[in-house]
Amino acid sequence: MFRTAATRTASRFVCNSRVVTAKRTFALATRAATINAVRPAAKQFVKPLVATRGLKQINFGGTVETVYERADWPREKLLDYFKNDTFALIGYGSQGYGQGLNLRDNGLNVIVGVRKNGSSWKAAIEDGWVPGENLFDVSEAVQKGNVIMNLLSDAAQSETWPTIKPLLTEGKTLYFSHGFSPVFYDLTHVEPPSNIDTILVAPKGSGRTVRSLFKEGRGINSSYAVWKDVTGKADEKALAMSVAIGSGYVYQTTFEKEVNSDLYGERGCLMGGVHGMFLAQYEVLRENGHSPSEAFNETVEEATQSLYPLIGSLGMDYMYDACSTTARRGALDWYPIFKDALKPVFQDLYESVKNGSETKRSLEFNSQPDYRAKLESELETIRNMEIWKVGKEVRRLRPENQ
Repeated sequence: MFRTAATRTASRFVCNSRVVTAKRTFALATRAATINAVRPAAKQFVKPLVATRGLKQINFGGTVETVYERADWPREKLLDYFKNDTFALIGYGSQGYGQGLNLRDNGLNVIVGVRKNGSSWKAAIEDGWVPGENLFDVSEAVQKGNVIMNLLSDAAQSETWPTIKPLLTEGKTLYFSHGFSPVFYDLTHVEPPSNIDTILVAPKGSGRTVRSLFKEGRGINSSYAVWKDVTGKADEKALAMSVAIGSGYVYQTTFEKEVNSDLYGERGCLMGGVHGMFLAQYEVLRENGHSPSEAFNETVEEATQSLYPLIGSLGMDYMYDACSTTARRGALDWYPIFKDALKPVFQDLYESVKNGSETKRSLEFNSQPDYRAKLESELETIRNMEIWKVGKEVRRLRPENQ
């Protein structure tokens, strides 16, 4: 996400995160990204994606894959391809917000369907969607649209399916951004009709990032897949929609692989695993007499403000090269130990995702009438952990916050 800033300052990074220039550069980049992610004012003009690249065959570590890039679908081609289509975007959460506004800014005919007068309805109005014009309740939007973008939460997709399915008449296209509901239909009861195209475009990031990268003129990377191809054009349609919603480059997958990798990643290195590792390292430092600020700086601040951005922009190998010989030696000695210790946990996690246990757990919890209160209680526990209270104070000390 911070590739440009990182590249300009890469030579000034050091492993101990003491270089003020580097920290300031990334702080400013972070601040800019945060500003871009804020919900835009209604009808704000956004420069559309500019076609700059095309389809490529790329060697990924010895495996050649096809990557589709947005130059294959410039804005004029998108407008012509979808000239007779109405996108009915169902749900206005994170993905609904990002994809919907990007479609609208690309000049396509998109309407939003949400529960009338609910929080999402009000949020949509704030973003310039007009009741009766391009904002409707769910059933009316599904009836009016011919490309039905089901972007409700996983639990909500299951709950609303008995209402939505009868409205998915022949000639419509059903679109998902997550393989969760169709893949685990034995648990979700979301089984797409056999007589319509069913496709998927899964952005590799939150809807806020889908939006902010589109506004920057870059676009997020996404995967796409086809569940059912009735017209013979489902693959082409999915690729076109990938660019229309704001993707920069796209690679092919399956519904099954998308949901398995997504649930696995969220619970592993993206969120659950990294949080658990932060806590473990922080607690050991505190138990050995280190101060809260030192423990946090050596665990979280240095990682997120110096090393992780460097890994993201130039790779783990570059980070090793940029560190001191002492740090490099220790990391080279210990990463195999961590890998061997953690791989059995990741194997168990993947199996739990693949066999549906994680889906069952999510549906059971998120379908409870008091799930919001229970979730808030768990999140409050995290907010009250010493490590994240310390983090608030450390962030206030960053140069951009002075």
